[in-house]
Formats: sequence, structure tokens, C-alpha cells
Amino acid sequence: MCENSWNDKDFTYPQYCMASLSATLTYDTLRFGEFEDFPETSEPVWILGKEYNALTEKDDILSDVTSRLWFTYRKNFPPIGGTGPTSDTGWGCMLRCGQMILGEALLCRHLGRDWRWARGQKHREEYISILNAFIDKKDSYYSIHQIAQMGVGEGKPIGQWYGPNTVAQVLKKLTVFDTWSRLVVHVAMDNTVVIEEIKRLCMPWLDSAGEAEGATEMNGCLEGACAFAEEETALWKPLVLLIPLRLGLSDINEAYIETLKQCFMLPQSLGVIGGKPNSAHYFIGYVGEELIFLDPHTTQPAVEPSEDGQVYDDTYHCQHPPCRMHICELDPSIAAGFFCSTEDEFDDWCMRIRRLSCKRGGLPMFELVESQPSHMVSVDALNLTPDFSDSDRLERFFDSEDEEFEILSLKKA
Repeated sequence: MCENSWNDKDFTYPQYCMASLSATLTYDTLRFGEFEDFPETSEPVWILGKEYNALTEKDDILSDVTSRLWFTYRKNFPPIGGTGPTSDTGWGCMLRCGQMILGEALLCRHLGRDWRWARGQKHREEYISILNAFIDKKDSYYSIHQIAQMGVGEGKPIGQWYGPNTVAQVLKKLTVFDTWSRLVVHVAMDNTVVIEEIKRLCMPWLDSAGEAEGATEMNGCLEGACAFAEEETALWKPLVLLIPLRLGLSDINEAYIETLKQCFMLPQSLGVIGGKPNSAHYFIGYVGEELIFLDPHTTQPAVEPSEDGQVYDDTYHCQHPPCRMHICELDPSIAAGFFCSTEDEFDDWCMRIRRLSCKRGGLPMFELVESQPSHMVSVDALNLTPDFSDSDRLERFFDSEDEEFEILSLKKA
């Protein structure tokens, strides 16, 4: 099992500088330590919607895990904001987890879930473009620079930890600028996924076509849906659905454990970002009662792309057996992610979620509804600025705004 031997305290830049050396030494040492091999077990192994047999498919499991993008602490990158930190050691773990869950969505979007990475292979153009979007510099779409600076608007100074909700909101804002991927990121609040709301976001031309009805011309093009550029009239914009949840008070409620496991079995799964207090992880699957995760707590030197845009990418793929931890150690504040590249995939996801909610042995983690309930507040109207009135809460890893989440009822709907 991978265990973190350094217990972070809550601090902001420039305070993090005093601890970064200690953290770097600790985590870099762990990189070269002994990692526990994957367990010999007859229980199924689930990795982001794919089932494996640990006894006969261990190489396939490790290949799948290695192919996920692994974003860790980095050092010696250009200063954030021009004068800010040049390393995210000690404060950037949840930001890196946000990069990983979005990176998985981009791999699915451009390369497909079955794509596999191998050291030294000639990489596809799409893969290089994805990797360049996360390079640690200010002009990369999803760099630590962009995420940290966008977080300022969500009430998070550069150098302060994020919770799952904040990083989800920041990713939603950043994807708007990624015209190549054309993703729709929807953050479902109040433990509720509204189907009608998502379909309007992923098929905006439907509303726009209705509004344009009767118009003679728009932007020199035909009226209605045809007024949009060809790419805007696609039947469905690929969806990244992020659902911030709180599955208990200080510990995860065991009533949600089976349902959480089921999420990793869905073919649309992007995994879960969350972790333990003081330590964020990207969870990609489970075996038995253990969650399988990628750990960002390793400090590596920043990578500079070559002049032709190629990237030395060995350090962006975890090439040792993945870390595991008992599911009961999970902090109850998480965000689950799902990717639906087509409307059919989203409809299939809805069907599977409805089936899960009818199963015995676990409670639903969130509600799936056709239209927005009258009591729900629009996401755009939410004030996501953290409330720092609870001083005890500041000692924990996750955002104070996570407390705004409604605690899920223990009664079945």
C-alpha cells in the first residue's frame, strides 16, 4: 500500500516555501521505494468501467493504469502570475487530481477508452495536443497556472487548497476556451442531476433554432439551426458531468459504499476526485474493499516541450503498481465524474443510474430528475465564495463551501 508519510498543514503561498523542501524529499524518496504488487485475488478488478481478472490479466490492468494521465506536483516551472510560486508542492494535490479527471475525459474524447500508452512508442497527434494542454506554463489550457489563477475568482488565493467542488467549477470555466475539444462541463449541484438541463447544454442549437425561427438571416447564413457553424450543429457536444457530493459527516457513511463502487463499473466513468484529510487522490477503480488511485504527491521537475511540440512524457504515466486504500478511509467530500460522448451514451448512463437507485444494498448518492425542481437554485446564482466562519473546518483538507452541500438522506426516496 502507498502511504503518505508527510502530513500537510493548511497554508498559503509564500508559507508553503518553508515546507516544500521537506515535502519534496519525502515524496521523491517514495517514488523509488517499494510499491506493493497488485493483489492475487479472484475478486474482480474494476478500472474506469472495465472489468479485469487479477489472476490472469495483471498485465492488462497495469497497462490500463499506466495509460491514464498522471499529474503530480512539479517544481521549477515559470512563476504563477509572473511573481507567484514556481512549485505546487504541498498545496496543489487537488488541482492535479482535477487535471487527471479532465485528462481522462480528453483521452476518451480524442483517442477512445481503449487507447493504450507504451514507453517509446510514436504518439498520435491528438495525444501530443492533449498533453500540451496540461504543460506547466501560463498559456496551456489546463495548466496549474490557469487553474490556480481561475480559482482566485472562486475565492481561493494562489497556493491554497481546493476542494472537489471548487476544482470542478474551475474546470467548467476553463473548458470554454478549448475550442478543439468542444466539451461541455456540467457541475451538478444539490446532489441532483437534471436531464433537461444537460440536454440543453449539450444540444444548444435546439433552443437557438427555436429562437431563430422566423428570422430571415443570421450572420449571413440560413435561418434556424443552420445559422450555426457546422460544428455547432453537431447532435451532441461531448459531456463531462461532475457531481460534487458529501457522503457523510466526518467519515463516509457505509450505506453509500456499494453505490460508490458501482460508479466505477459504469462505462461512462471518469472516476472520483477526493481523498483523505490533507491528501487528495484520483480514484480510478476498486478491488474488494480497496479503492485504486493515482497519487499526485510526488514532486517532479517541470517538463518543457521541444520546439516541435513533442513532450518527454514518461513522467506523465505512473509505471508502478497503483496505490490502494480501504474505502472506509475515504473523506466524505468527493466529486464523481462521467463522460458521455453522444446523446445515446448519456441516455444509457441515465438508464444505468436508475437501475442502481432501485438496487438493494446501497443508497443512491445523488438524484436523477427529468426537469429542475422548483426548490433548486440555478448554478449560476450560487455564491461559491467560501465561508470561513467555521475555524475548525479550516483544519480539514476540503473546501469550506463543501459544507453547503445537503447531507444525503438515509431514507430511500
